[in-house]
Amino acid sequence: MRAISKNLRILAGAPLAAAALIALTAGTASAAIPINQPMTGKATYYTDAGYGACGTQINASSQMLVAVSPAWWTAANPNNDPLCQGISVKVTYQGKTVTVPVRDKCFSCESTHIDLSQPAFAQFAPLGQGVINGLTWQFVKTGLNGKTVELSAPIAGSTTG
Repeated sequence: MRAISKNLRILAGAPLAAAALIALTAGTASAAIPINQPMTGKATYYTDAGYGACGTQINASSQMLVAVSPAWWTAANPNNDPLCQGISVKVTYQGKTVTVPVRDKCFSCESTHIDLSQPAFAQFAPLGQGVINGLTWQFVKTGLNGKTVELSAPIAGSTTG
């Protein structure tokens, strides 16, 4: 009888433990994507090729794209993350502006640090510089053609809830 009682306590406590674990791990992963809110930060570049965090083939040495901090990813499965659904990063530095789609996750980046693909970084500085400090960037919604759309304009194929 003692073993049954112990097993029942373990089974009864499991849902509470699971709920606590979910609450503790939500942290920055549950943060909303701040669309059109400028941030000041820094950028580095990378040249990885293969599958990006959005589940598509990327080549950061030849494609215009960006990897962002894990702080901005909200789905347990990155392939289903809102960042992979028509979200780009609009980067401005020394009078130049480039908008690149989010296609990857930068595990070593803090929330205001972005990792641009090599050709995107080269739009702003020589590769030998390695780091661009003091740039401004923001998340923007983009349509299927990759162009930035106004916040009030619907994105083709999107739904509102």
